[in-house]
Amino acid sequence: MDRLTEMEAFANVVDQGGFTDAAKKMGISKSAVSKHVSSLEARLGARLLNRTTRRVSPTEIGLAYYDRARRVLNDAGEADALVTSMQSAPSGLLRISVATDFGVNHLSPVLSDFLVDFPDITVNMVLNNRYVELISEGFDLAVRIGELEDSTLRARKLTETEKRMIAAPSYFEKYGRPQKIDDLNAHKLLHYSNQSSGNVWKLTAPSGEKRQVRTAGWLSVNDGQSLLNAAIAGLGIAYLPSFLYAHALEKGLVEDAMPSLPAEIQGIYAVYPPGRFTQPKVRAFIDFLVRAFAEKGPKDW
Repeated sequence: MDRLTEMEAFANVVDQGGFTDAAKKMGISKSAVSKHVSSLEARLGARLLNRTTRRVSPTEIGLAYYDRARRVLNDAGEADALVTSMQSAPSGLLRISVATDFGVNHLSPVLSDFLVDFPDITVNMVLNNRYVELISEGFDLAVRIGELEDSTLRARKLTETEKRMIAAPSYFEKYGRPQKIDDLNAHKLLHYSNQSSGNVWKLTAPSGEKRQVRTAGWLSVNDGQSLLNAAIAGLGIAYLPSFLYAHALEKGLVEDAMPSLPAEIQGIYAVYPPGRFTQPKVRAFIDFLVRAFAEKGPKDW
């Protein structure tokens, strides 16, 4: 007899508390269930069940075997589900969390192409500037920028961006251009208020030394586009990713405040909850993002 079927018959007898209910669940006769269990006991050379006229219960050995058998059966069920899932068309509700700046400027413009390619998927994209808990808040996926804090999540790198300090030419005309990192203490800085570290800029000196700039900002706001607008208006120096400032830099609306400093390269990732297999809708969206941003890079925004 098939070993897996024997294990399934035995596990169902334990779960259901008897042969009759186990037979109903498996859709076979009571005698067939009994034969499977008897064959299993004969092959193992051990009695797994205590049988009386009123009830059936596992022996001590049977209980230990049940724990392992149930794991095997669950794994087998997941393996079957994996094959079925991987062959099925992606569908269902896909909940995405993404930072407002990146979502508005770069994800929203390409989202229509994804929905056309996968008409059975419904997208709920939540734009916010806070760190969301994917599992507890019910998100399937998040797009995150920079160092990943939660190592338990699975992640796939989509592309890269670089952070630089930028300001308008009118600002430099009025306040001068900083020549070294320490000069920033005398300048008007525009800060992103949602940073967990506060008003701190992490910079790399030309020597490679890592520096932190802690100064009160002239303006703090929780939106990168607003910081860029303030920089363009000549209000101060902003420290922003290239996916935000690249167009303004190309048009001459802003300039690199300190070109001598090495650029801070940040990865852009799709992160999603851990699991034995990835849902088709999540896998389809991640593959789409990889293709959508294939031509992007630190300077190519």
